Amino acid sequence: MPWRRPLVIVTRKLPDVIETRMMELFETRLNLEDRPMTDAELADAAGKAQVLVPTVTDRIDKSLLAKAGPQLKLIASFGTGVDHIDIDDAKRRAITVTNTPGVLTEDTADMTMALILAVMRRLTEGERVVRAEQWRGWSPTSMLGMRLGGKRLGIIGMGRIGTALARRARAFGLSIHYHNRRRVDAELETQLEATYWESLDQMLAHMDIVSINCPHTPATYHLLSPRRLKLLHPHAVIINTARGNVIDEDALVRGLVAREIAGAGLDVYEHEPEIHPKLRQLDAVVCLPHMGSATLEGRIAMGEKVIVNIKSFIDGHNPPDRVLATMF
Repeated sequence: MPWRRPLVIVTRKLPDVIETRMMELFETRLNLEDRPMTDAELADAAGKAQVLVPTVTDRIDKSLLAKAGPQLKLIASFGTGVDHIDIDDAKRRAITVTNTPGVLTEDTADMTMALILAVMRRLTEGERVVRAEQWRGWSPTSMLGMRLGGKRLGIIGMGRIGTALARRARAFGLSIHYHNRRRVDAELETQLEATYWESLDQMLAHMDIVSINCPHTPATYHLLSPRRLKLLHPHAVIINTARGNVIDEDALVRGLVAREIAGAGLDVYEHEPEIHPKLRQLDAVVCLPHMGSATLEGRIAMGEKVIVNIKSFIDGHNPPDRVLATMF
């Protein structure tokens, strides 16, 4: 590359140790206020940076890339998902795109399992009762939830996170089922004692818990459509720690209000940071603020991957986490 210390513009606040290292290695401009950049600010950054470090909240679409200067050669995204970046247009403009896969697997699987427990055992509902000073003591029929052991868990997307979730869920006595665009290898299937469903419709009709662990792409947009949500048993619950757009949120709300779906544990939303007001009102719904991967260790590991990708690129090597095409 023609530059040894490229201008790197970071769109959000990153862990201090990562920002310090980036300042040492590159000419770096940080976002110390940690607020999302406006469209104008993002366009200005793309017009000046040689390396742009956006996050999943930054929309790097065709219109934004049209405003990028010819010096922008690398988009080193801080995050695993790349649905916020127009990969094809970036490739057409000879802009390399990288992400940070693999480092958030265990953290997200932990949070997914936590949401399953929270919904099935009514944990947040009970916590709210205590905080509101409404608890009047133990009762044989108070706050009855559902036992996990023996229930059927249907995982949509048996990638890294789906597999990590399956390993945790087995320890709780859940029966593992999955739908994936490709069947996993027989050895892994045996280890997980997992049942593969080629038909998503058929799997949904037989599950007690459904966990969404696939990325958002054009193929998975509203994968859980109104028709598919109708296939669920009334006692079934839905967990989503992937992307909000995979579920038709309005249809989900209708199903929850009508008690055609027993509950939901959501860490992501179709129009986040906006949340459907009825989701916040329903006791059977656990709402989290997109914190599935929010561990200090995970965020530092993400930052380290960003730095490795930038260093590899400016040294003339192929970045290890280069995104070649839209995933899934």
